[in-house]
Amino acid sequence: MAKWIETCRSTVAPWECDITEHFTIAYYADRIDQASATLADLLGLSEPVSAGVFPRRLTLRFARELRVGASFHVESAPIGLDPAVRFGHRFVDSANSEIVTWVEEVWDTVPLPDAERKSVGEAVVIWEGPETERRADPASTEGSIATARGRVRPGDLDEFGRFSLAAFVQRFTDANIQSLAAIGMTSDYIKAERRGYSTFELALRIAGSPRLGDRYLIETGIAHLGNSSIRFFHRMSDPRSGQEYARLGQFGVQLDMDARRPASLPEAVRTAATRLLLPTG
Repeated sequence: MAKWIETCRSTVAPWECDITEHFTIAYYADRIDQASATLADLLGLSEPVSAGVFPRRLTLRFARELRVGASFHVESAPIGLDPAVRFGHRFVDSANSEIVTWVEEVWDTVPLPDAERKSVGEAVVIWEGPETERRADPASTEGSIATARGRVRPGDLDEFGRFSLAAFVQRFTDANIQSLAAIGMTSDYIKAERRGYSTFELALRIAGSPRLGDRYLIETGIAHLGNSSIRFFHRMSDPRSGQEYARLGQFGVQLDMDARRPASLPEAVRTAATRLLLPTG
């Protein structure tokens, strides 16, 4: 019978936590990168993983926080094959076996030879995580602001010499913090009010990858504004050609950092956020 396979076992280090005092999303991505490569290796799919950049889509749903000192492990398995290879990953609190995060990973346009398809098909498990909500992208990114800009450094590359999944998410984290500051949720505000931004859903689509020394630009707008929730829409591109590398929908809430629960956005923040709302279809 097909089953989930442990593909990573780790802990939350103090330097892997953010200003909201929990495990930051870039380090989730680092563990997913490891888990995905390990699962591919176990399934005999190492060649497409190492051959070059291929389009991927990942959706992460965070059910509960992991905080400093937590021990956790990742279990992975193929969860589908047609029309594209789909992997599932689940982060498990090692202390109590509670699943805290679900990840769905889709490999777009990766053809598999018959032997590999058979290997993957025999290992498919039933997906017990939340159904992925397909949220529409904004009709345009007009009104977005620049939130991250830089060059690809050697430390951004993975074992295959590609811009790593963690590097993508780290740059989008930079963009998120810049976006929060732009609407008044500055570091001073966070410290004084004991408020932060807590992500509960990420939808990442990778179309290409910058290479070592390439420049990148991230522009951000807001796709949804609720009572306590904000969905940021980030787009990473080549600033010279406009070619898109990746886009990320980041859905979260303003968090009361003491009660660890959502808190309503103050009017000043809401007014500033309204100016970044992107046009819908």
